[in-house]
Amino acid sequence: MANVEKEAGSKGTSPAPSVEPEKRKREYKEFTHDEEGPTKALVDMDTIELTAEDLYDKEKVDLETIVIDDVFKLLQCTEEGLTRDEAARRLELFGPNRLEVDEQNPFLQFLSFMWNPLSWVMEAAALVAIVLSNGQGKPPDWPDFVGIVFLLFVNSAIGFYEENNAGNAVKALMDSLAPKAKVRRDGSWSEIESANLVPGDMVSFKIGDIVPADCRLTEAINVSIDQAALTGESLPQSKKTGDQCFSGSTCKQGEAEGVVISTGPNTFFGRAASLVGQDDDTTGHLQKILAQIGSFCLVTIGIFVIAEIFCLYAGFRYSYRRGLDNILVLLIGGIPIAMPTVLSVTLAVGAQQLAKYKAIVTRITAIEELAGVTILCSDKTGTLTTNKLTIDRNTIQTYGPFSAEDVILLAAYASRTENQDAIDASVVAAVGDPARARAGIKLLDFKPFNPVDKRTEITYREEATGKLKRVTKGMTGIIIELCSRNKTEEVENRLEKDVEEYAARGLRALAVAYEEVDGDDFEAEGNGFELIGLLAIYDPPRDDTKQTIDDALALGVRVKMVTGDQLAIAKETGRRLGLGDHMYPAKVLKDGPAPGGKHASLDEMIMDADGFAGVFPEHKYEIVKRLQGLGHLCAMTGDGANDAPALSRANVGIAVEGATDAARGAADIVLTEPGLSTIVHAIRQSRVIFQRMRNYSIYACAVTIRIVVCFAILAFTYKFDFPPFMILIIALLNDGTIMTLSVDRVLPSMTPDSWDLTEIFSYAVAYGLYLTASTVALVVIIMETTFFQDKFGVRLDGDGPARANDPMLHMIIYLQVAVISQALIFVTRAHSFFFMERPSTALMVAFCIAQLISSIIAAYGDWGFTSIKGISGGWIGIVWVWNIVWFIPLDWIKFAMKATIIKRIRERHELKLANSAATGVPITRTQSRAASIHESLYSNRVSFIKRAARKVGFGQKISMKPEELQRFSSIQAQRVGATLARNPSRTGGAAAPQL
Repeated sequence: MANVEKEAGSKGTSPAPSVEPEKRKREYKEFTHDEEGPTKALVDMDTIELTAEDLYDKEKVDLETIVIDDVFKLLQCTEEGLTRDEAARRLELFGPNRLEVDEQNPFLQFLSFMWNPLSWVMEAAALVAIVLSNGQGKPPDWPDFVGIVFLLFVNSAIGFYEENNAGNAVKALMDSLAPKAKVRRDGSWSEIESANLVPGDMVSFKIGDIVPADCRLTEAINVSIDQAALTGESLPQSKKTGDQCFSGSTCKQGEAEGVVISTGPNTFFGRAASLVGQDDDTTGHLQKILAQIGSFCLVTIGIFVIAEIFCLYAGFRYSYRRGLDNILVLLIGGIPIAMPTVLSVTLAVGAQQLAKYKAIVTRITAIEELAGVTILCSDKTGTLTTNKLTIDRNTIQTYGPFSAEDVILLAAYASRTENQDAIDASVVAAVGDPARARAGIKLLDFKPFNPVDKRTEITYREEATGKLKRVTKGMTGIIIELCSRNKTEEVENRLEKDVEEYAARGLRALAVAYEEVDGDDFEAEGNGFELIGLLAIYDPPRDDTKQTIDDALALGVRVKMVTGDQLAIAKETGRRLGLGDHMYPAKVLKDGPAPGGKHASLDEMIMDADGFAGVFPEHKYEIVKRLQGLGHLCAMTGDGANDAPALSRANVGIAVEGATDAARGAADIVLTEPGLSTIVHAIRQSRVIFQRMRNYSIYACAVTIRIVVCFAILAFTYKFDFPPFMILIIALLNDGTIMTLSVDRVLPSMTPDSWDLTEIFSYAVAYGLYLTASTVALVVIIMETTFFQDKFGVRLDGDGPARANDPMLHMIIYLQVAVISQALIFVTRAHSFFFMERPSTALMVAFCIAQLISSIIAAYGDWGFTSIKGISGGWIGIVWVWNIVWFIPLDWIKFAMKATIIKRIRERHELKLANSAATGVPITRTQSRAASIHESLYSNRVSFIKRAARKVGFGQKISMKPEELQRFSSIQAQRVGATLARNPSRTGGAAAPQL
């Protein structure tokens, strides 16, 4: 302050009015970040042999806050730097300053897609066809074997392709590290690879450099560090001697030297990377659904396979080969082996459709999960807001004869127009045309901002009048001390009130003062500064953010803000967006709700909150994890490296336009247009895709019931031996048609979608049993009567009564099953009558082609390797008419199910929801990235990041327990101090080199 007064006095500023001695010195409570002073380590720093308990006790040792002298003692180093030998020794101890990943064998990666229970059953069927089906004078069943293997390889190829196109967050994080670093070793400065830095190194960086490792500053000259990508703070932070700088942050101003306190995975940046890698999921939400659908099919098949073994072998005394053929029919026809393939195609096509809305999908199964998202956790800086400081015109305060526009223009005069800092850029932008900041004036003298004076000042000549004038802008407390002309009690009271109001709303105050200078000497004294205005600076919301939030709420998705910025800023942003200001500081995640408060538990507080402020990566990760534990599917949006762990943990991670490589690598969906409006389109489109998948799931389960029950009944009643190869043909034609569901016309729901498997299985059983009845009834009429022969003049292979295994009867049953089974999809895809919701052209064309192929096979299929024979046009007509008659009532079965069983299922579900809301106990617990062993067997592993290397450490494997995540700052002290204590230097390498 003395400097400011001295400078003001040198300009001839008129003295301030006399004041009474007892008048208090005002302190303007401007919005600032909380600061903590340095502490002393509560142990004897002369002895570095710290115990594990000391190292884990943050109150004794914390490398982030202890005084610099203690840092040097603990790290056994000096400001002269390490010797090269000591640096090499520490490099062996701590490992390189980079993140490492394990590579996976591509061939094993491909084979892993054949490792799930559905594939196992088909693989068993292939073995039955090629190995067990031998003997009794018959060759192995090569056609069935080839067909089954073909299906398996198609499914694996699609999964393998998806995986190799997925993002790699660990690599992106590694690439973000500074590749070079200026380090002091053996007393001299040199540039080395940043990977070779070790704790105890002395490093130097200047404006534009990336901080190469976490360090404590030993020298700082006007240093400003941008760490928005790490902590989410919207403004660059001024740093002084003793402060900590994070690896990966950028120096925006000044020069600095510091001592490295942690490297690689143990840095703040590395902690984010290891959180991503720690997320050791191989099972997503869709895989869980596949596991349960697969279990349904496997149990159904298992029951009837066991029944056939007992009935056919023990009861009917079937030969070995004949019984195996019947079992193969159930295995091939019952297992929806193509389900992962069909769903993958549906999702892949959906991803292409999302690309039209400028959304790139990097984890394809995230589309399904996005449809069910109930909570959207959004980062603030750069996501909800523009990450660009702006003057809030609506809150400008004026204190003199000048208008708000005049105050902005004069403040622009007192700003740089080139090489601007963030504040100068925001002020100049407020005048509209940057040229206005120098229009009509002649610049005579300009004093830029510096940390001592904390203000800028311009002296200029007004070209219109020729008068000399001077304008200054800066911190409120500094500016008001210069204002001798209107520094009255009334003005000071008003200014203090306005500044406090700004601070409460998270707005930064910028005071503007003005004076005139007599004569032509621009260095002469002025007539005294007059306070003319107060500007509010903030990071404004994006233009479309409020509408996006409203649209998300209309779709049943609740939005929560999760930001690294301060609580007051978060509340103000929430108010401006209509998001609400019911927000909490991150410390509540550790401390829990206040005793006697309205929240009984931390989970209840998290659900009730509109957002959280001041969070670090571990906090974001924990918030998402807890919401998932409460049964919610969560989406997380973000743009910085600090968001990567939460983006990875979330069911759907969304990187917004302009996001860092680290965020894009961890995200499931990457937006290429600014703002969040694309998310609304993505949610709607994902719900369309979800409806397509649900329709197929009902169809696939119904076909399983239909095939297994139908052919088991026929085998039990008529000893019917249907050829397995024809079941394979049915499966191939069905799947070819069903894949067109990926472009089918459906309407999205207005509420989050969820997999109600009880409902799906109920529909499937009803449809499956009805279609079974249609086939059994046809066989009974043909076997027990001569109705069709008498009425339509058709015949079977041979005269007299029909035989159970007549090759023509096999063909009739093949055609009947193939046609009506595919027609079922038109019923499952429609909510009303099937003809009320027009299908896509692709689906209709595919259905017609498949039925044409089936009819041609029925007419001309006379293959020697399987027991079938072509049938006449009369039989084909009979089958088609029969199927049409049986198809029409399928809609009525759907309506009957909705009115009875499905209605009761939904009522019971709603009752559970109501009870859950009343008791606060979740009815389900969705853990996006953890699952049972059974569920994990269905893993698609479609994102490389979900299988990132677990071995992330310094040379040796580093183990991080969950409770340690809440004590990140202590981790650095633990690792460095403990390792050095266990491995004391033999040569005193910490000391300065001997001359």
